[in-house]
Amino acid sequence: MENENNKTQEHHHRERSWREKERIQTRYALRQVRLDMGCFLKWMLLAALVGVVVGIISTLFAHALTLVTEFRQGHPWIFFLMPVSGLCIVFIYQKFGKNDGGADQVFSTIASRDDVPLRAAPMIFTSTVLTHLVGGSAGREGAVIQLGGSIANYIGRLLPLDKEDRHVMVMCGMSAAFAALFGTPMAAAVFAMEVISVGVMYYTALAPCAVAALIATNLASGAGVEVEKFEVTVIPALTVVNGIKIGLLALGCAFLSILFCMVLRDTARFYRRWLKNPYLRVVVASVLIIGITMILGTDDYMGAGTNLITRAIEEGEAAPFAFFWKMLLTALTMRAGFRGGEIVPSFCVGALFGCAAAPLLGLPASICAACGMVALFCGVTNCPMTSLIIAFELFGFEGVSFYLIAVSISYATSGYYGLYKNQKIVYSKYKAKYVNHQTRT
Repeated sequence: MENENNKTQEHHHRERSWREKERIQTRYALRQVRLDMGCFLKWMLLAALVGVVVGIISTLFAHALTLVTEFRQGHPWIFFLMPVSGLCIVFIYQKFGKNDGGADQVFSTIASRDDVPLRAAPMIFTSTVLTHLVGGSAGREGAVIQLGGSIANYIGRLLPLDKEDRHVMVMCGMSAAFAALFGTPMAAAVFAMEVISVGVMYYTALAPCAVAALIATNLASGAGVEVEKFEVTVIPALTVVNGIKIGLLALGCAFLSILFCMVLRDTARFYRRWLKNPYLRVVVASVLIIGITMILGTDDYMGAGTNLITRAIEEGEAAPFAFFWKMLLTALTMRAGFRGGEIVPSFCVGALFGCAAAPLLGLPASICAACGMVALFCGVTNCPMTSLIIAFELFGFEGVSFYLIAVSISYATSGYYGLYKNQKIVYSKYKAKYVNHQTRT
């Protein structure tokens, strides 16, 4: 009888322990759900705030670039004021932003090695507008990365947020600005997570970056910012032969991406060695750019080069060495002290190279130009996922197999070169191995 009572008591004790354990686990789960939902709601609100603020400023920036480009096209004489514009830009940075690190400074902020001051936003806004006004061969994405990153970082300081949260805010700002200007929210969200450390993506920032990018895109679109879309007119059937041909094109783009990075680097070294005074440097470079442009007898290479991309992809037209001249003039412009970015020029170089290579490969110029554009972009940024998504958003999904071949081969064969010196290659391109290499610029 006593044994039975002991067994009953032991059973009740186990049952109470089990119920108590269940209550503890339930309370813990509910507390975790509340924490997760609180964190999620916090980031949705912060992402919406960044999307609105950065989206509005990026929209103004896009309209300003459109206005100055139209003014330049209607008044060709302003190209000859490039030395004056260059002197103004150098003065601004010597006076107010001598330690400005450009897009690399934004990447360093995310990696906890630097901070992006708010004054970077008006400086990059003004200097990029001046660069495009006089026809400098420069893009816009370097400017918007810095623009969005500096504004989002400042918002993070005002709230205030801790260091880790401010890093995510900076990525939201990058995504919002990139998306507002290019109309590619998916690529913008992934680019901000992928470009900092190749091989490791900051998935914590996925939802905030996506929300910020979508809000900024819709704001810009509603305010009349035109989204770039390119129609790939002829897409051949995917066969073994055509796949090999696109692979050869991708190898050429990988080599060209390395060459592009080396030309940018060596141009900067040449300027630092022979033209140490920044004011003299920008004047001499401007005169050289004007001279080359006059010899070539065309204004095609002024600005970002979207006109050349459209012509190459949609009309299959590109001069045999147009890609070389665009690459050279971009290096001369960007390393002299003008501001903007190299990504859109890299799009242009890739599209022109692909179009020029098409007759040699026996493929339609349109698909070669499109593949060349994303392959070269992948080579200079080391961002294969972003490259693929850009192809989908700009060209559609019909040629997906060709874009996949071009991007994957370009990524695998472009080495550890890149546009951004503070970008890290965390995992090897050739082996499943941690390497943590800094890109060669």
